[in-house]
Amino acid sequence: MAPTDRPWRSVLYIPGSKPRALEKALTLPCDAIIFDLEDAVAADEKPAARAALAAWLSSADYGPRARIVRINALDTPWGADDCAAFAGIAVEAVLIPKVNGPADVQAVAARIPETPLWAMMETPMAMLEAAAIAAHPRLQGMVMGTNDLAKDIGARFRADRLPLLAGLGLCVLAARAHGAVIVDGVYNAFRDAEGLAAECAQGRDMGFDGKTLIHPDQIAAANAAFAPSADEIDLARRQIAAFEAALAAGQGVAVVDGRIVENLHVASARATLAKAAAIAALEAA
Repeated sequence: MAPTDRPWRSVLYIPGSKPRALEKALTLPCDAIIFDLEDAVAADEKPAARAALAAWLSSADYGPRARIVRINALDTPWGADDCAAFAGIAVEAVLIPKVNGPADVQAVAARIPETPLWAMMETPMAMLEAAAIAAHPRLQGMVMGTNDLAKDIGARFRADRLPLLAGLGLCVLAARAHGAVIVDGVYNAFRDAEGLAAECAQGRDMGFDGKTLIHPDQIAAANAAFAPSADEIDLARRQIAAFEAALAAGQGVAVVDGRIVENLHVASARATLAKAAAIAALEAA
C-alpha cells in the first residue's frame, strides 16, 4: 500500500524513553505513532532511550498503526547513532527533524538506505524549500512543526493561525505536487476540545491528511475531523451515480443538488469513498 493510500488522521507523539507510554500505545485508536527520540527525551537519556526503543520496536506489534521514529538531527551528538540503530528495523518511516533543504534528507538517506523518510517542516527555510524537500526521491511524508515555526518567525499566537498560513499552504502544495503525506502540527491545549476541533477542521479544509497529537484524548477529534462525514459519503455516491447516468445518456455533465458535476468532481468523489473504505479497513483491523 502506498503511504498516501492509508489513513493518517491521527498521528500521536510518544516519548521514546517511556516504557509505559510505549505499551499503552499498543491499544490506542490512532492511525500512526511518532516514537520521539528528539524533543521528548532529555540529553542524558538519549542513548539508553535509543537502545530500548530499537529493541522494543523489533518485537512489539502495533497492528495497523504506522510506526514512525523521530531521530535526532545529524548535527547533534546523537543523530548518527540514531540512524545506525534504526537503519535495520522495519518501521514505516524515520522522521528527520530541522530539515532546511533536500541536502538534509539526503544526508540521512545515505545512512538509512531503505526505510522511507519523512521531514519535520519547522523552520522558515523549510517553508521556502518545501517543494525541493518534497521532491527528494526518498521522501514520503512531511510533518508540520508549528511551535518551532511560530518561534522562529516571531509570531504571536492566534486561534486562526494567520501568521502560519503561508508556510502551511506552501507545504501542502509541495506535498500534493510530489505525492507525499502531509500532517498538520500539534494543538498544545490538549484539554481545549473546542479549540482542537476548530484547528482540526481548519487543517482538513486546507488539505492536510491528518494532525499530530500530544495526548491520547485528542485522537477522537482528529479521527472525526479528517474522515469523510456521512453527508460527504452520501454526496459522493450520488455524484458518481448521476454522472454515470449522464454519460450513459450521452451527456458530459450531471447536476446534483443544483450543482454541476463533471469529471473532476467525480474524481474527488471516488477519492472520498476510497478514503472512507481505507479508514473502515484500518479500524476493522
